[in-house]
Amino acid sequence: MNAQHATGSAYVLVNRSEVPETHTLSVLVDNEPGVLARVIGLFSGRGYNIESLTVSETEHEKHLSRITIVTAGAPMVLEQIKNQLERLVPVHRVVDLTANGNPLERELALIKVKGSGDARVEALRLAEAFRAQVIDATTEHFVFELTGRTNKIEQFISIMQPLGLIEVARTGVAAVSRGTSGL
Repeated sequence: MNAQHATGSAYVLVNRSEVPETHTLSVLVDNEPGVLARVIGLFSGRGYNIESLTVSETEHEKHLSRITIVTAGAPMVLEQIKNQLERLVPVHRVVDLTANGNPLERELALIKVKGSGDARVEALRLAEAFRAQVIDATTEHFVFELTGRTNKIEQFISIMQPLGLIEVARTGVAAVSRGTSGL
């Protein structure tokens, strides 16, 4: 289906199947050496970008791991990515959490900010508003721990930038589908 979008004084026809969308994919794989490299190789070999990647063993007895991938592309490209992932031998299941409904997504970030004087007071006030925890502090800096949706983390980072942002470490997105169905 096509849509018209105004660009200046002209209208341009845009094919909605070509408009990039961000999706969160959950991939259940064997927990063995080389599996992550194969999955990542599929993305890099075809020029797909990974915006976030999280991997962890989720079923110890069955030796299974979950790879959570946030990627963007046109709907046709996303379907192609999903189909190609499903064909990899160590992959048991691929679920597009975004397509299945609003998934629960969270990320953890550690944010180091220098702080003295008024900037220190403001950083602490903003951290409280965002429910960030102070996990380390000296007279010259803070390290905040913040958990939440990616946009919350990015907003906090941008607010801390002018106050003296030093360093950021992020875990990547962890996600599950809503309701009783699982991966």
